[in-house]
Amino acid sequence: MGDLMNFAGKTVVVTGAASGIGKATLEMFVGTEATVHAVDLAAMSESTAVCHAADLARPAEVADLVRALPDKVDCLLNCAGLPNGGRFSPTQVMNVNWFGLRLLTEGLLATMGAGSSVVHVASTAARGWVERSEQIEQMAAIDTIGELEDWIGANAGIVGDGYSFSKEAVVHYTLSRSIETIRNDIRMNAVSPGVTATPIADDFRAGVGAEVIDNAIQLSGRIAQPEEMAPALLFLADSQSSSYINGVNLTIDRGVQAARTLGRFQTS
Repeated sequence: MGDLMNFAGKTVVVTGAASGIGKATLEMFVGTEATVHAVDLAAMSESTAVCHAADLARPAEVADLVRALPDKVDCLLNCAGLPNGGRFSPTQVMNVNWFGLRLLTEGLLATMGAGSSVVHVASTAARGWVERSEQIEQMAAIDTIGELEDWIGANAGIVGDGYSFSKEAVVHYTLSRSIETIRNDIRMNAVSPGVTATPIADDFRAGVGAEVIDNAIQLSGRIAQPEEMAPALLFLADSQSSSYINGVNLTIDRGVQAARTLGRFQTS
């Protein structure tokens, strides 16, 4: 086995790189010898990465981004995402968290060779994805953003505020697509962070409810920092460290999901 966590000579793409987990991941990668391309709608200052401004909610901008990126990409880390909480509509959340993520991933998979990897940031809010797999598969068959928006309107009760359902779709996509991509020796995995101190933490508090957030923090002992999530993304991206890990959704929440699974998560 070669050197672990060695990205020398690799081309890496990180979305959502201006803040939160994406920024922490970007900062870890720029400390390696990789060529790093950072993607975000917000401005990215003082970055040694090659920066690209793109709105993942707009398919035309995603297509332009794919064309602007190198012909060969080794690692794609999809960290971009919109929260619930009311600042964004369910359609906006779904367009970025699900449709934009899928479009970019599919566009870049064609540039990825053996030993490449894709890592998505999902969420512990996606824990109900199995129960909605039929609806997710129905939605996954949609090819245009217009059809997706029509589907969202017709299935508002399932979509809700868009956040949980979009992340459920990401987990389902990760597991399903990984079975296909591994035939070309391309691994696809996801991470599901728990409560993390990012700029959108207040949105989640409004969207999920302060009680649920506070109980999760109390059970885990403290809130997570973005820098505690980034190493897991690098680990899953590394072709040596995680060479046999594929189709995995790694929960990173300091035991909260364990408590939920065992019926020990208290909400009051």
